[in-house]
Amino acid sequence: MQSYKPHSYQVYCRNKIIELPNIALFLEMGLGKTAITLDAIRELRYNYFQAGKVLIIAPKKVAESTWESEAAKWQELAGLTFSRVLGTAVQRVDALRRPADIYLINRENTQWLVDYYKRAWPFDMVVIDESSSFKSHKAKRFKALKLVRSRIRRMVLLTGTPSPKSLIDLWAQLYLLDEGKRLGRTISSYRDTYFVPDKRNQTTIFSYAPREGADKEIYNRISDICISMRSADYLELPELIYDDVPVMLDEKATRIYKKLERETLLQIDDDTAITAGTAAVLTNKLLQLCNGAVYDEQGAVIELQECKLEALIETIEQLGDEHAMVCYNFKHDKDRILRALSGSGKRVAVYEGPQQEQAWNAGDIDLLLVQPASCGYGLNLQAGGHHIIWFGLTWSLELYQQTNKRLHRQGQDHPVIVHHLIVQGGVDEDVLASLQHKGDSQDSLLNALKARIFAVRH
Repeated sequence: MQSYKPHSYQVYCRNKIIELPNIALFLEMGLGKTAITLDAIRELRYNYFQAGKVLIIAPKKVAESTWESEAAKWQELAGLTFSRVLGTAVQRVDALRRPADIYLINRENTQWLVDYYKRAWPFDMVVIDESSSFKSHKAKRFKALKLVRSRIRRMVLLTGTPSPKSLIDLWAQLYLLDEGKRLGRTISSYRDTYFVPDKRNQTTIFSYAPREGADKEIYNRISDICISMRSADYLELPELIYDDVPVMLDEKATRIYKKLERETLLQIDDDTAITAGTAAVLTNKLLQLCNGAVYDEQGAVIELQECKLEALIETIEQLGDEHAMVCYNFKHDKDRILRALSGSGKRVAVYEGPQQEQAWNAGDIDLLLVQPASCGYGLNLQAGGHHIIWFGLTWSLELYQQTNKRLHRQGQDHPVIVHHLIVQGGVDEDVLASLQHKGDSQDSLLNALKARIFAVRH
């Protein structure tokens, strides 16, 4: 376990959360919003005694594991206790009754939580992770939180993309901070002040465009309670930043994974020597299980779970308008990712050659899917983005490093942020550990496999 040594900008943000009862951190993904906020919560609860019951509202996959996993990394934060208000209504109620420092709930259950407590709302501090999901003033989750806003003494908004489509998206989020003091008490007054009708027919206005100079005026009005930072502005950071995104399998997926992992590993008996070839076959099967689908003996794809796909979608959502290279391992990974992104509105392409390279570097592709073994040495992709998402990892350290070098190379203007989607308790963890320790991949593969075989037998 490491000691938490925040960068100077992280100390600044933590102190602002402590100082200001209502604040928004508009920080690009990878700058450490989670650790900053946990550090502030710890200070507010145990040193300043200004936070009693803390609620974090987050995307489902983030609520399942990200916050707890981040706290567990650091000596100073590991003592914080969590209760996950997830699952069935009965499970959620049980979680609410459990003593904890921090209660985690997915954003889809915000209305349920408000209806459950009504006037007895107990949370005096609320953190909204990815507050852009509260951008609509018509959404039930916004209306529900608005009802109990007066009972919340501290509100923290976290996102890297506060206005992903339009400045209109800021109003609902800022209302949750200051109840309309800066941008107006109603969406109508906000529109009338800062916008003019854009697309319309004779009777209906479909969209609004900002008045000249409105953007600067809006930013000035909210600047005292909003901190905005991009990684490019804070180059004290290392040029290559690693962000592990924990993926928690749900109960059904966990049962399936454990059953198939056990069946796969027990194919090897005590008298059978584990060769590199055997190990590669078995671990490939386990990596497929982590990703959510496997090939059967006839080569057909059997889909088992979508937990990692959901985590990918949430990670992409957190990136907002930032472009990302998505690394997949198996053909069925690519097919399932493409299907999951088909309605996202993102410009998605699969790298096949120079045509995709040119389009990516020109900014014409939002998400470029690459198979590491096929993206080649010397390929220049640094002009198209600075985020890499590893949906499926590789045991090959050389392949892993060379793939990251497609973006992390001369001519890159931003720190490159590498996001790993890691199934908790799965073989993903073995692969990541091998890559982090930069050991011999074949030895690591064999040792990890032997350890898992031993575990399922005892």
